Amino acid sequence: MIHLLKEKATPVQIREMLQEYKDMIKIVVDIRRHFLSGGGEMHADCESVLLDDGSEQDDLWGANWYPSEQRIEFESLINIRPRLGNRNILIQDENIRKQVEAVAREILGEIK
Repeated sequence: MIHLLKEKATPVQIREMLQEYKDMIKIVVDIRRHFLSGGGEMHADCESVLLDDGSEQDDLWGANWYPSEQRIEFESLINIRPRLGNRNILIQDENIRKQVEAVAREILGEIK
């Protein structure tokens, strides 16, 4: 199940987002609006939810969140954006990684 989260997630929402993968949640963070969508099979699904909510493509970055470890990985096919200087599935800009992690920890952190 995909959730659009603009404030701290609940334990129930975390469990629902873990339905597709047992220990990992695919997330897409809007670094301008400071919220995210998470869950589902692909980052593109989360991205669609944010775009439908009014987010702009250039503000969206994909990652994977591991609730039990409180760990993030900055990998997603949606991150391949040559025109923005990101030519890899990994977010290459340290500043963008910090922004993605800050939003993820604010909304998903400390909830297992």
